[in-house]
Amino acid sequence: MTPLKTTLASALLAASVFVAAPVALAAPPVASPAVAALPDFADIVERTGPGVVNIRTTERVRQNAQGQGGVDDPEMQEFFRRFFGIPIPRQQQPGTPRGNGKQGGQGQQEEVPRGVGSGFIISADGFIMTNAHVVEGASEVYVTLTDKREFKAKIVGSDTRTDVAVLKIDGSNLPRLNMGDSDKIRVGEWVLAIGSPFGLENTVTAGIVSAKARDTGDYLPLIQTDVAVNPGNSGGPLINLKGEVIGINSQIYSRSGGFMGISFAVPIDEALRVADQLKASGRVTRGRIGVQIGEVTKDVAESLGLARAQGALVQRVEAGGPAEKAGLEAGDIILKYNGAAIERPSDLPRMVGSTKPGAKATVSIWRKGNARDVSVTVVELEADKPKQAEEKKAKPGNAPNSLGLVVSDLSDAQRKELKVDNGVLVEAVSGAAAAAGIRPGDVIQRLNEVDVKDAKQFAQLVSKLDAKKRAAVLVRRGDSSQFVPLRPNGGN
Repeated sequence: MTPLKTTLASALLAASVFVAAPVALAAPPVASPAVAALPDFADIVERTGPGVVNIRTTERVRQNAQGQGGVDDPEMQEFFRRFFGIPIPRQQQPGTPRGNGKQGGQGQQEEVPRGVGSGFIISADGFIMTNAHVVEGASEVYVTLTDKREFKAKIVGSDTRTDVAVLKIDGSNLPRLNMGDSDKIRVGEWVLAIGSPFGLENTVTAGIVSAKARDTGDYLPLIQTDVAVNPGNSGGPLINLKGEVIGINSQIYSRSGGFMGISFAVPIDEALRVADQLKASGRVTRGRIGVQIGEVTKDVAESLGLARAQGALVQRVEAGGPAEKAGLEAGDIILKYNGAAIERPSDLPRMVGSTKPGAKATVSIWRKGNARDVSVTVVELEADKPKQAEEKKAKPGNAPNSLGLVVSDLSDAQRKELKVDNGVLVEAVSGAAAAAGIRPGDVIQRLNEVDVKDAKQFAQLVSKLDAKKRAAVLVRRGDSSQFVPLRPNGGN
């Protein structure tokens, strides 16, 4: 008998006994519990929506003399317009002059769509915040407001470690959003995301904060939510019930490329600190002390006489670096930095990074059963070099295939970093692939209906393609995947 049936049988038996009793007593009324009303997001969306923008990026690629690549099929044009919100460059017809290209010996450059994302206005004079990965590698950036005005934007600066970028458009009295305090958010509170998932501008989704300070291995802890965030939402605001921005939607956990119930946002407090530096100098300055660190496990803590597992274990000290000069050694456990406790290893680089280079910091360490303080002079962490949008040439000995691609196998580390289970890494592009906007660093996951496992299998699949038909290539870039139709060289 199932639990449900057991419950029903018991209830019927109790009812029969009750009816047989000589006197039936009326049960006292039971007060129904108060039901909390769900929030009405309409007013919040009405106030904040105009401050959210759509970001469209393009890049210049070199087109070969034959004009291979592109899409001239009206049905495919309509498909990409409807579902990705971007046009795909049409295939050059023989004898037709090109518009925006520059003639060269190897062909000419053509501006092709690269991707779409979101952003939000942080000042009435045109400063906009978004993700660094939204504009990374872009030749041109275009910003569209909800009133359909479009601006060509300048990239003021971007920081890959926090995935924050600042853009500037020429405008005044723009609808800026108010900034909140990400330190005051509570797990379980309602939040909204506004952005352009799959190119669908000003889409609103809602959910709750699932966790604070989620350590994902990046440079800063992220806000975890269950708000539906999909490719194209990147760079859009995470908004609380006061209509304030508390984060920038940045990442999703996904095995399919789409939303699976977990998304992550950059805390706005940290994003604003980065934005201030980007606006002031176009770059972010961080400190470093020259140590490689690891976790302090419970067993290690007990064996070393620590009360609990905390701190950062020094695994290696950089020769000639600030830590070595200060006397730190491998095996030391850093417990505090300028008086602030190090609860987990990822706390240390964030604290050191926020220290101005040239400043002295007090590092509290545990060594051989004793605690001591060490003074370290912080030096500047070398800034990440911005990646330029350019077409890489094929490596010697690796000629591009008929699609214009040179690929390599993904290592286990790359699969983990890119969050993919299969595919090959694009090493270089030319011809049809370059014209369609594929670039080095992309991952090819599928060719037509076949999953790509490794470079050898991919080469075999490409060799069997019909030169007269386009092949559908599933390309993953960042957290977004889309099919790109390519025609092998030699097709008409």
